[in-house]
Formats: sequence, structure tokens, C-alpha cells
Amino acid sequence: MRNGIPLTDADRWDWLTALREESIKRLNSGSNGVVLTCSALKRKYRDVIRVAGYYDHRIQIHFVFLDASEELLLARVAQRQNHYMGANMVHSQFETLERPLADEKDVITIDVSRPIEEVEREALSNVLEAITKSQDKP
Repeated sequence: MRNGIPLTDADRWDWLTALREESIKRLNSGSNGVVLTCSALKRKYRDVIRVAGYYDHRIQIHFVFLDASEELLLARVAQRQNHYMGANMVHSQFETLERPLADEKDVITIDVSRPIEEVEREALSNVLEAITKSQDKP
């Protein structure tokens, strides 16, 4: 990506699996929770992470989908200096993106077109609510 070349599915599998396995390892070593950030742009990428919950039902997975238009993200990238993510990469990310569908109940969608403070508050509130609900399940 630093070279302006989009990743392929083949590039992502081992990386996503490693992220999932490291998260499980940390949970098994006593962590109360793990926050994993990655661009799981396609459903099948999110499914790689979801598998953690199939192996261990104590593990609850919640995704936060930061929803923005391509135009908004292009404007934000244009304001950054010395960042590897150029306009061409934003476009390729949108070409790859599969927006979460209604049946992906573990996805929290946050509109990020608002001021960052509002986005942070909404994301935190929704994540805490999702965690509380998942802990209340028998």
C-alpha cells in the first residue's frame, strides 16, 4: 500500500488470520478485551475475524463501520501531509468495500461526516451498549 498498490484478497488472508490469532492469544492470557483496528472492507474479511467467536463462545465480536462518502475521505486525505494513503488508494478502497448488510448484526455503523468529538461519543456509546448486551446474553 505504501507503494500505491492496492492489496489483493491473497495479500489479506494471512494478515487477517494473524490479527485474529493474536487477539485470541491476548484474551487467553488474561486481557479483559481486545480492540482490533483494521480495514475489513469485505464481508469475507469480517468473517475471518468472526471465526474467533466460533472457536470460543466467550468471545464476542463487534465491528464499528466508519461510514463516509468517498468524496469526504478524499477531502480528508488531501489535508494530510506525508501520509501513504493517496487519492488513488482511497478510490481502490471504495472499489473493494462491501458495506455491511442488515444481517451482519455485529456491525455498528457510525456516520463520520460529523465533527470527530461527536463521532467518538457515538462510537463509544454504541460499543459500550453492544458489550453490555452481549454480556447479558445467557
